[in-house]
Amino acid sequence: MASLGLAFFLVVGLMAFWILAFLMGFMVPYWLTIGALHMLRPKRLVDNNNKQ
Repeated sequence: MASLGLAFFLVVGLMAFWILAFLMGFMVPYWLTIGALHMLRPKRLVDNNNKQ
């Protein structure tokens, strides 16, 4: 029974590790890039959809 508990602990720990690695390696840089591009985008005072 102790080996089953150890295996469960290792599986949960490895899943948490890979999720954190994914978040820190891909999602955080993606989020920062999108935020920076959003802040650098020029603001428009008049919406272009109203042109006829």
